[in-house]
Amino acid sequence: MARTIDEDLSQLEKDIRQLKIEYEQYFGGGKARPPSDIEWRIDTLLKRYSDRGAEMNYTQRFRYGNLTQMYSKYREIFRKRVKQKEEGTVQRHFGAAAREIEAERARQRSSTAVADELQFPFTISWKDPEQEKEKVEQLYTAFRGAKAQTGENTDRLTLDAFQQFVRQKTDQLKKQKGAREVECIVSIEGKHARLKARVKS
Repeated sequence: MARTIDEDLSQLEKDIRQLKIEYEQYFGGGKARPPSDIEWRIDTLLKRYSDRGAEMNYTQRFRYGNLTQMYSKYREIFRKRVKQKEEGTVQRHFGAAAREIEAERARQRSSTAVADELQFPFTISWKDPEQEKEKVEQLYTAFRGAKAQTGENTDRLTLDAFQQFVRQKTDQLKKQKGAREVECIVSIEGKHARLKARVKS
């Protein structure tokens, strides 16, 4: 059975993580060759969806863009280190690539030139999430982005489950507080992404 777009994007995310692990092993001398098979798989999937942008919704396009950017940065680091290794200008040292990647990640986190959806705290409000699904998708994207920045696993965070949670939370607040409008806030506190809902004052 054919995979859905979300399943393909989750597989793409896993492959990029696996690529990083296997390159670290290669640079450390644990593997004889770079993981070209995984790289080929990633390139194929990225190419497939670069031609199918119209089939993806807002959240999927945003996620695809983030993964493309992440892969591009990793690949640049890997290519540089492969060249250095082949020229014998660096010692084989397990974990060196990981430290370089983490440093790049830290630079990304501190950069101010990030998409609006990834500036925190991110706040959005609605009266009825069923009628304002684009806002729910924006909140989902922001929450997923916050988790990615803090290094939290996002594999189980699906849009369907998130929409259901948001509906239940909105109904709960409306019943308890008699509210007409609910405000949701995504923030990063320490090393964790937080999502809070409250009655809009």
